[in-house]
Parts: sequence; structure tokens; C-alpha cells
Amino acid sequence: MTNPLPFDAYNLLSDAECQTRIRAARAQLGKEVVLLCHHYQRADIYQHADLTGDSLKLSRLAAQTDSPYIVFCGVHFMAEVADMMSKPSQTAILPDLAAGCSMADMANLAKVERCWRELGEVLDVEQEFTPVTYINSAADLKAFCGAHGGIVCTSSNAGSIAKWAFTQRPKILFFPDQHLGRWTGHKMGIPLEDMMVWDPDREYGGLTHDQIKKAKILLWKGHCSVHQMFQKRHIDAFRAQHPDGIVISHPECNFEVCAASDHVGSTELIVKTIKEAPPGTRWLVGTELNLVERLAREVAPEGKIVQFMASTICMCSTMQRIDPQHLAWTLENLAAGHVVNPIVVPPHEAELARLALDRMLAIS
Repeated sequence: MTNPLPFDAYNLLSDAECQTRIRAARAQLGKEVVLLCHHYQRADIYQHADLTGDSLKLSRLAAQTDSPYIVFCGVHFMAEVADMMSKPSQTAILPDLAAGCSMADMANLAKVERCWRELGEVLDVEQEFTPVTYINSAADLKAFCGAHGGIVCTSSNAGSIAKWAFTQRPKILFFPDQHLGRWTGHKMGIPLEDMMVWDPDREYGGLTHDQIKKAKILLWKGHCSVHQMFQKRHIDAFRAQHPDGIVISHPECNFEVCAASDHVGSTELIVKTIKEAPPGTRWLVGTELNLVERLAREVAPEGKIVQFMASTICMCSTMQRIDPQHLAWTLENLAAGHVVNPIVVPPHEAELARLALDRMLAIS
């Protein structure tokens, strides 16, 4: 057995040394640990995955295992979901607590509660609005939705979730990603002018009382820093050069990019669509670079060409924080009987958040 080093010592190890230590610790731990990797995870971590997928899929799969330790190579909100959906006997671990999500950080509980109070000054908010939070959000926002008759959605089920929400109340407050909310509303036939952006840093979201009363969906002013890099001009240039090419984008992209794409969907749908496409097809993909490059390598033997949409490199920088040094530190400590960086959602918060998650799972 290799004894764990002091935390700072791992930063002095090369990636190759860390890979050796990771493999040794995993061999010692065996089925005591299940290692989850999100699609956006860097290749030198992804290679160690037991399970891969998007955040919800991974949490559901982990809960079906008997491994007492769930090491989630993703970001903070994903590990929170894993903690809430797993068994009491399982412990969710995030190798680096600094691995967050800039989009999730754009909506915090204090700002959402202030929004709810201000909406209540304009109309009967509990009767008019269903709060819907994207799964890319903190556990306390999921709990807020659970407490107020709301629900969680993913990029793959947002449409069905929105339909449910409208059966509950006539309006939706959607956070934290305005682009997923806008595309979802558009696909339901809601005019763009009936979907207003709520700016949490301005009084009443920067809206008049009449605009709030008119809106069908209030879109939180939030976005993914990776997906906002993609622009319609990237699609125009691709089509000019490859008229037979196919464009597929994630719904976190802006409206113009989604509208100009041939397909719009979640990371799981992007992977499935391209893998099932005929050989020899060419694709332009609007989502995170690690996923696109991995997918390009996997389908290359079939003569498929997969191209990243942006002209500049844009990775999920917070996901990149999970590196070989942090993973080696995490696993070696586990092998020595020490749990580092456990993610534990407070029980009352977890109970309310699970209400919103269970509503989603019952529908989708």
C-alpha cells in the first residue's frame, strides 16, 4: 500500500506519477469505490471512469451500485445530486471543492428569495409562478423549488417539465440558465416577447409591473460561459464550406445558434445522434471541447468528421480542476481509511430538494 502524502505534496508530482498512484489506489479499493466522470471531464481523468454520462444519469447509476464511496469527477452541484440520490450508506466525494459551475453560481438562494418576494408585490406569486430550476444549480435552490411547488429539469427533459409546470400555474420562473429556458419556451410555441429576462441585480429584475404580469416565462439572467462562446457566424462559415454538414448544439447555446442548428439537445443526445449517424457524415458541434474531441476520436473509424464549433478553445474551466493530483490524493486517502471532501447536503435541505427531484423523475 502507498501511504497518502500531505495535500500540498501532490502538486509536486508529475501527471505520470499521479496516474501510477491512482491505478494502485483503485486496485486496493476495488468495489469500495465507484468513479463517475461527466462527459466534459478531461481525458487524463476520464480514462479512470467506471461510469460516464451527464450529471443526472451518473447520480442515478451510482445509486444503483453497492459501493460505499462515490467519487464524482465533475462539479459541486453534481456531487450534491449524487449525495441526495444515493443510499444513506454511500458517501459522495468531490476531489476538488473548487470545482464549481459558473452558471450555477449566477443564481443563489438570497437572490432567488428576493426575486420571489418582489414578484409577490406585483401578483400572487404562489398562485401565478411555478419555479423551475435547471439541475445545474445548488441544492438549496432545488430545495426552494421543492418548498414552493416547483421542480427540477435537465437539458433533455426541460420540455416535458415545462408542460407540467404550466399545468400547475400559468407562469414559470426559470433559473439559472436563460438560454435553456428560452429555447424550451420557443419549442412550446411561446413568443419571445412573452419571455422576459429577470436581472437579479436590479429592482424587480429590471422589469415593469406590466411586463411581469404579461410574461409567460421569466428567464433568470444566467448563462454557461462555455456555450456562450458559440455564435451563429460559426455555423454560417461551416455551412458555406460544407453544405452537406450537419450542425448539432446544446440548448445552453444562445437562441440564434440553436435556431440555426439542425439538432439541439443534451450531451447524451449529442453523443447518441452522432454515434448513430451514417458513416461519412460531417458534424459541427456546439458543446464543451473535451466531449467533442473524445467523440471525434470515437467515430473517426467510420469516416465521420466531428468539428468543434468555436474558433477559440473553450473548456469547462471549473471541471478542469479535477486533475490527476487531486484524484490521486482523494483515492490514496480513501485507501488509507480517510474520507476527504465528502459532500453532504443538510437533511432538511435534502428533503425539500428531493421533492423537486422526485417530481421531475415521476414526470420524465
